[in-house]
Amino acid sequence: MTKPQILQLTRYPAGDQAPLDAAFTMHKLFEAPDKAAFLAQHGPDIRAIAGSGSTPVTRSLIEACPNLELVSVFGVGVDSIDLVACSDHGVRVTNTPDVLSGDCADLAVGMMLALSRGMVGADAWVRDGSWASKGSYPLQRRAWGKRAGILGLGRIGTALAWRLEGFGMQIAYTARRPHDVPAGWTYIPDPADLAAQSDVLFLTLSASAGTRHIVDARVIAALGPSGMLVNISRGSTVDEEALLTALESGALAGAALDVFETEPQVNPRFLPLQNVLLQPHQASGTTETRQAMGQLLRDNLTAHFAGQPLLTPVT
Repeated sequence: MTKPQILQLTRYPAGDQAPLDAAFTMHKLFEAPDKAAFLAQHGPDIRAIAGSGSTPVTRSLIEACPNLELVSVFGVGVDSIDLVACSDHGVRVTNTPDVLSGDCADLAVGMMLALSRGMVGADAWVRDGSWASKGSYPLQRRAWGKRAGILGLGRIGTALAWRLEGFGMQIAYTARRPHDVPAGWTYIPDPADLAAQSDVLFLTLSASAGTRHIVDARVIAALGPSGMLVNISRGSTVDEEALLTALESGALAGAALDVFETEPQVNPRFLPLQNVLLQPHQASGTTETRQAMGQLLRDNLTAHFAGQPLLTPVT
């Protein structure tokens, strides 16, 4: 039996590549020196695209594959996929939600703790001899018992809220509508109002045209000079110019960022700041979760070509 032909947009770990190569004919566009020629040659045979949350699937790419049936995303974010074009051409989309929620929530908590307690600087304080020569590390800020605002109470935001409850934090959230949540979790529809009632504002919402720069100068000002921002969503959700101005001026106490507007390139203004914790978009970056994500990507492809329901369709 002829194996379905898949257009692969990005490199996958060996543990995922081997079973993909065994089950499908994988055409690796990312390795092609002349991508236009590669698409002209293989596009008509492609029935599915396998990508990631950061590899664009544009209308032109979709139209270069006239027999395309499915786009399967290794990741939860689909902001790089032209969903309108997919709908126009009858192309279905899947992603890999749920399996990464716990790790993303864990990192958000870790970033909050590292920033509020100055853990990176404290590590350097020991290593460079400052503890012995200068004495105790400067006092930092408490994390437990603070007010947490969660902007976007989806799977990741909910997993995060449960963890923050363990720190005795008050939970408030913003979402498109109120959720069925435990008593004590407060729904605040406006992001600026949420920020005004938060000591730490966590961003766990999806990226879209509607959420671009949802954290703007107004929201940052509401969070205030004692507030902290933790972003594990997408860089596009924050107005970085407004954020940098607030961090540099002391209008915001600090920020812990796993994502950036122009990643992997980072605005150089972030680099000298001591009130910022920087991470390389690694919220889901554990061996266990990446293996689960790869398995779910393959399971969606397998289900589609077997005529079975998709496990995690994007609607």
